Amino acid sequence: MKQPLSLRTKLLLLSLLPLWAVLPLLGLILVYWGDAAFDRLLITKVRSDLAVAKGYFERVQGEIAGGTRAAASAHRLVHLLQNQRLQDLPALLADARREHQLEFINLLGPEGELRANEFGLVAPQGAPLPELVADNNGNLASVALLQPELLQQIAPALGDRLGIPLLPTPNAAPSERSREERAMVLIARAPIHDAQGRLLGHLLGGVLLNRNLPFIDHLNEIVYPEGALPAGSQGTATLFLEDVRISTNVRLFESSRGERAIGTRVSQQVREQVLGSGGTWLARAFVVKDWYISAYLPLSNKDGQRVGMLYVGFLERPFQWAKYSVLAGVACVFLAVMLLAAWVSLRWAGSIFRPVERMARTMARVESGESDARVGLLPARDELGSLAGHLDHLLDTVDDKTRALQRWGEELDRKVAERSADLEAAQTQLLHSEKLATVGQLTASIAHEINNPIAVIQGNLDLMRELLGPAAEPARAEIRLIDQQIERMRLIVTQLLQYARPGEYAGYVEPVDPGEALDSSLLLVEHLLSRARIQVRRDYRARRSVGINRQELQQVLINLMVNAAQAMPDGGRLSLSTEDWDGPAGAGVRIAVCDTGPGLSPEMMARLFQPFVTSKAEGTGLGLWISRSIVQRYQGELRAEADPEGACFSLLLLSEPTQAA
Repeated sequence: MKQPLSLRTKLLLLSLLPLWAVLPLLGLILVYWGDAAFDRLLITKVRSDLAVAKGYFERVQGEIAGGTRAAASAHRLVHLLQNQRLQDLPALLADARREHQLEFINLLGPEGELRANEFGLVAPQGAPLPELVADNNGNLASVALLQPELLQQIAPALGDRLGIPLLPTPNAAPSERSREERAMVLIARAPIHDAQGRLLGHLLGGVLLNRNLPFIDHLNEIVYPEGALPAGSQGTATLFLEDVRISTNVRLFESSRGERAIGTRVSQQVREQVLGSGGTWLARAFVVKDWYISAYLPLSNKDGQRVGMLYVGFLERPFQWAKYSVLAGVACVFLAVMLLAAWVSLRWAGSIFRPVERMARTMARVESGESDARVGLLPARDELGSLAGHLDHLLDTVDDKTRALQRWGEELDRKVAERSADLEAAQTQLLHSEKLATVGQLTASIAHEINNPIAVIQGNLDLMRELLGPAAEPARAEIRLIDQQIERMRLIVTQLLQYARPGEYAGYVEPVDPGEALDSSLLLVEHLLSRARIQVRRDYRARRSVGINRQELQQVLINLMVNAAQAMPDGGRLSLSTEDWDGPAGAGVRIAVCDTGPGLSPEMMARLFQPFVTSKAEGTGLGLWISRSIVQRYQGELRAEADPEGACFSLLLLSEPTQAA
């Protein structure tokens, strides 16, 4: 026969099953959702980056077209052509190229034949140059691929930027070529008319995109200005001639000189989607030697043929580490909450099953012959305490009835012994009948007496199940403490939950006593100070509170105290002080954390609040940078001062900040 579960087991399952089944499930759902949402956010980011890069590229096209049109409409150029002063054309073309920031400019005849450039007049060759521009009136410059012979005709000074060796690239499409000799140009063509509207010729101007490092670096600065990417990621931009990088700021990371990855090729999968199908690539992609969140846009010539690609992207690894750190933090918080809730649930469950087990042991002792065994007084004055009292009363009643039965039996035995021997058999039968009758009456009486407390017990059990929540009223303070801890977890990440989710998020402003904040932070680093034999000196003079989020202020103070403790490994003095302070933005408080360590050098002072700057062998160098960012969100200021006895950091916080950004 299957052994039934004990009450202890049932209560433990009832209290722990929601914790160890529902909470992990919610945690997995949150992790899955957060991972997917983070990836979607990265794709949205690179899509907007590509839109910025495309806008800049089109703006450059417009500037080339506009510059060519402006040069073609110059009065001096028309005057020279009308008066056949061709010897002055090269100097005029050179000035126009520099003025309109072009890399080459050519004068074509009315039929499109090359006539002159900035290096001199060109002997008539008869054949017109190929039509490279989609709109002859020049709304935008066109992207064009040129053979090296044609580039030599229109831009002889740029020939040294051709001839790009193709470098072995993982996952690239197979190719038998070893060099890329073609040129990719942005080119515009504008007609030259005299005052009567007669066509005198054309101007052909543009820029060469091969190895055009100023162009690609400026594009990268526009898309990824300094500080645009968190977590140490790197932004990159590239121009492709078909699938070959002809201008990029992606580096050959294995190269000690940091050479650019010009001549490497895009992966076959990206080539097929962008150049083959004409789609836009928005996903992670392997770039030279690492994974990037990448965006590729096809570039077409005047005939709509896809001749190249525009790329922007940023290094994926820092974002992945940040994502995994956040997810690991959420998992740790969930685990801590589960362990804490399990401990509290076990204590509450124990307050229920321990009294019940005590009653069960009492019943077992009574059944084994200890008629005087009782449950006794329970500490709890709830339904279980009332149930134990009813059980003791029931046992007292049973004990009284049993003793009465024993007395009645002894009396019957005495009367039977006085009967004569000749009536012994009849008397024995009569005694047996009387005993049966007496036992029947006693049984009926006991049953009546037992039914009442059993009904009370059953009613109390039903009431206990119905009112189990309010029965925990004595633990109101503990429940409130758990609520506070859960609320704190929701507020630095992400604001689970509430945290989660949000606001995500610590950030609401409340009045905080600066001395209390210092003392509570000091408790959390006390083990570091005692281990290093550091003395603490307090001087709290401030009478005002500060307007800031309590947890974020504590985070900043703990970071400053830990830095001070690490600066005094052989002991010293940590000074904590507060005083009222009036700044240009209003009234506030100055909080100072000073140590007697080696102090701050001028070089360190100049770079102290920059990210990844640290004087320790370990650490990320982000603590002071993050702390200053937190303080600045509340219109405060974090300052560092070189004290003669060490280093001193001051927090200048307003009592009523206008807005927490």
